[in-house]
Amino acid sequence: MIPRTAEPYLKGLAQRFQTVTVIGPRQSGKTTLVKHCFPDKRYVNLENPQNRQFAREDPIGFLQQFAAEGAIFDEIQRVPDLLSYLQEQIDHRQDRGLYIFTGSHQFQLLEQITQSLAGRTFLFRLLPLGIDELAKKNLIPNLNQLLFQGLYPRIYSPDAVPSEIHQAYFDTYIQKDVRQITNIKDLSLFQKFMALCAGRVGQLLNKESLSSDIGINVKTVEDWLSVLEASFVLMRLPPYWTNTRKRLIKTPKLYFCDTGLVSWLLQIRSNTDLASHPLRGQIFENFVVIEALKAQFHRGRSAEIYFYRDSRKREIDLIFDYGQKVFPIEIKSAATYLQEFAHSLQEIADDKRLGKGVIYGGDTAQTRSGVEVVPWSQMPDFFAKIHQSSQSTSLLGEQ
Repeated sequence: MIPRTAEPYLKGLAQRFQTVTVIGPRQSGKTTLVKHCFPDKRYVNLENPQNRQFAREDPIGFLQQFAAEGAIFDEIQRVPDLLSYLQEQIDHRQDRGLYIFTGSHQFQLLEQITQSLAGRTFLFRLLPLGIDELAKKNLIPNLNQLLFQGLYPRIYSPDAVPSEIHQAYFDTYIQKDVRQITNIKDLSLFQKFMALCAGRVGQLLNKESLSSDIGINVKTVEDWLSVLEASFVLMRLPPYWTNTRKRLIKTPKLYFCDTGLVSWLLQIRSNTDLASHPLRGQIFENFVVIEALKAQFHRGRSAEIYFYRDSRKREIDLIFDYGQKVFPIEIKSAATYLQEFAHSLQEIADDKRLGKGVIYGGDTAQTRSGVEVVPWSQMPDFFAKIHQSSQSTSLLGEQ
């Protein structure tokens, strides 16, 4: 097992909350992580038809088996009504970390948790491996190979073939997740839709364009985007506005939760194909944004990352928002740093900035005119440093 950054945070949450719910995409390592963190708890896989039937037909009898010690319920969204029956038991016991849940559909679970377990569970998001985790096992490949194969744990098993794993992932996703969430009749059209989305990573979301290109109406585009978001295939990165309401209504950017799936959907079949691909820069940007998200989620923090774009179309690729202060970052896939990479960072006023940085595709860390120039392989330490500086600023402001 590759050690996960999330492990100590997940164990800590189980000491403070009655239950913890670990959600994330299929094959991101949820089951492996919770089994490792809580080896003394009984493990119940609700994908198993017998377990699922028992839980649905006799939920009280099913739960009595675990009343004393609790359990791990894997893929809890398969029997979401169990959470309603658990509420009384959890309230009666008041134990911490009694039950650990995992799930792959965030929207279904969020609705049920809001109804049954509000205040009784912590929602912990686990994405695929981060490069900090690969580094612990000396598994980081060259950049093009990393972007091509992605970071799902199975990719790093002996003799793994990335294209086969992504094919199997897609087939499993279509057969299980998509059919559970919604009734999509033309699965080949849905696959084409996913490929069109992959070709738009790092771009402003244009639902009308997607609608026109694939021949479906805009409502269906939104429904399908919601399906992909619900099952952690893609995410929408909101724009940065000091007015929170505007963040919700302004146009977001589109990213996938793993670049390996993007490459597969774009029919990129090798790292050499990716090296010369016209979307390489956008795929690299996707990679950096998701690593930033992992830096937040895998430590139990909310996202709080955005991009900036003003009426004059000046953009900043990534912004960490800490309330009164922000940290703007430009993302460049080039292996050589150029001073012009940092020009747009000046759009954020000095008194709002914790600092400013550029993450690029090279290997040398440096500081240029107050800009931290960070190689892609050093992102985890850089993100940790940003968070620490925000905490120091907060503490100073409270004194």
